[in-house]
Amino acid sequence: MHDQLKDRTIFITGSGGVLGSTYVRRMLAQGARVIASDLPGHRADALKDAHGDNPDFRFYDLDVGNEDQVTEIFQRVLRDGWQPNVVLNNAAITGELLMGAGKPFPSFADTSVSDWERTLRTNLTGAFMVARQMDRDIVGKWPCALINVASMYALNGPHHAIYEGMPFKSFSAYSTTKAGIHGLTLWLAGYWAPHKATVNTIAPGAVFNGHSDEFQRRVGELIMVGRMAQPDEIADAMLFLCSAQAGYMTGQLVNVDGGFSGW
Repeated sequence: MHDQLKDRTIFITGSGGVLGSTYVRRMLAQGARVIASDLPGHRADALKDAHGDNPDFRFYDLDVGNEDQVTEIFQRVLRDGWQPNVVLNNAAITGELLMGAGKPFPSFADTSVSDWERTLRTNLTGAFMVARQMDRDIVGKWPCALINVASMYALNGPHHAIYEGMPFKSFSAYSTTKAGIHGLTLWLAGYWAPHKATVNTIAPGAVFNGHSDEFQRRVGELIMVGRMAQPDEIADAMLFLCSAQAGYMTGQLVNVDGGFSGW
């Protein structure tokens, strides 16, 4: 057991995905209290099965797109006796999530406003509502940190050809919301600075999650280090951003993308 995060109580949205579940596992191992949240379902059940016996772990059902649920979440946590001092805006609709749900990937011309707005509601409005609730319930009461999770596609366009023939695609609303996430970071960083609250963005690169050899090859050709990331490699940077050692960082975008953005 290490203690990099021994003084941290970390609240995570979208905890059940490949990165979210890695963050939970690694943060518990570093001595943090971890408050996981996600939609009800098999991903949530897997987290509870893995960590439910750990006294430093708690789980709450949460749809970040549901304003009523977000408005209540921190008060629920506080009533249960824990005071979050780090929050991760990690929940997002991704291409792989849509693929897993059997959703189609329409062309840009055939993208419906409802699909566009559903992605904005979860990825960007949800992040705003979580941050707004931090402002109401946490910021100014004790020092805290918010880490917004963007993407390699926040400030860099996708190479559309790598998705040809693949069961998932890059889609316009995803890139748009991930760029917006960093805009939220920049606005909040200055707004919260007088209240001992920091705000940063992490932009993970291409993370391996059972991808085909062909997709790994195509992506690897676009990345300086020549391969996709393992989830733990993104978690390494996230652990630092959640720790006291990142206390002098705010308003920053941290790319953890193997050099994709550096070409």
